[in-house]
Formats: sequence, C-alpha cells, structure tokens
Amino acid sequence: MMIGSVIGDVVATQKVPSHEGRKILVVQPLNLDGTDRGDPVLALDAVGAGIGERVLLTTEGFSAMTAVGRPNSPIDSAVIGVIDSIDLHEK
Repeated sequence: MMIGSVIGDVVATQKVPSHEGRKILVVQPLNLDGTDRGDPVLALDAVGAGIGERVLLTTEGFSAMTAVGRPNSPIDSAVIGVIDSIDLHEK
C-alpha cells in the first residue's frame, strides 16, 4: 500500500465491461513527508475518493481487482481508502 493524492480523473466513454461503473482516478504517489514519489498512476476508485484527497493506493494487481470487486479483470491499481489524518511519531 502507498499514500497518494488524487490529482485528476479520466473520462472514458468506452471501457471493458469489468471497468464499467467505476471512476478512474489520476493519483500522485507520495512519500510520508508529502513529497511526490515517482510518476502519477491511474487507479480504479473503490471508495468514492475525489480530487484533492489523500488516499490509500494499492498497486498490486490481485489486491486491486479484489478491492473493486472485479476478480480476473485487467486492473493494476486501486484507491482503497480515503485518509483522514497521518500521525508520525519520532523515536
């Protein structure tokens, strides 16, 4: 799992049947300090996230397709949670 920020969405009028009824979000993975971590990814939304929200992102195919309830589908990543807060405690 990774932390990310939703920076956009994708409008696709034609999708494979397994993707119908699901939003496709553009998510920027983040480091714990909030800085960008690599390139943005496309992820199916399993929780109703919106632009500007911090989210939990899975980028492992089996976990992603299971999270959106679409087994055996071509899904690489999914938004699986909306983050309310992050508390880091230094040692």
